[in-house]
Amino acid sequence: MPDLGLDVLLKGNNFIRLLEGLFVAVKISLVSVALSIPAGVLLGIIMTGKNIAVRFFTKFYLEFIRIMPQLVLLFLVFFGSTRSLGWNLEGETAAVIVFVLWGTAEMGDLVRSALSSIPKHQYESSQALGLEKRQTYFYIILPQTLRRLLPLSINLVTRMVKTTSLVLMIGVVEVLKAGQQMIEANRMNSPNAAFGIYLVIFILYFLVCWPVSMAARHLEKKWG
Repeated sequence: MPDLGLDVLLKGNNFIRLLEGLFVAVKISLVSVALSIPAGVLLGIIMTGKNIAVRFFTKFYLEFIRIMPQLVLLFLVFFGSTRSLGWNLEGETAAVIVFVLWGTAEMGDLVRSALSSIPKHQYESSQALGLEKRQTYFYIILPQTLRRLLPLSINLVTRMVKTTSLVLMIGVVEVLKAGQQMIEANRMNSPNAAFGIYLVIFILYFLVCWPVSMAARHLEKKWG
């Protein structure tokens, strides 16, 4: 039977360290999503407004975040702000800031797209029924928008969880960083540890993301 290096996980508290690293990744993701969703909803509503200057600014923000790699943003916030502005940011805080900026842009575009997809005749019908603009949004537009957004918002969680693997580059000990530390510490005794540890990390990511992805797919079929 081939040596997969799984014995390294049985030494000391190595497996617990992996689980603690996974908890860090999930915590960063959930905090970022919790902040991104309301900010993104507000951004999406603003993007559908008629003010040309505001729409230009929000469009520029969206394109800037999309074009700029998340790793570059992490370096810019963590290293750049520390040296230029004298801030003492922790790695997790810098990661949350970057993921909130990214998540807000993604969520804002989803909200803008969902609002734009509502047929105009629904606005006209509500006006014909005597509903005010606020009532139209609250009773007709927002319920339909939320049904379209919920599956996409859940998918954003899985994307956040997977992207948190980048935070190891700024020293955050999440699951991938913890795995790398184990591999380095056991390089001489267990040269095949890399395969086994990365395999377990893959399984842990799968166990976290797969149920979330299935929930999103179920809601898409139910509300499609």
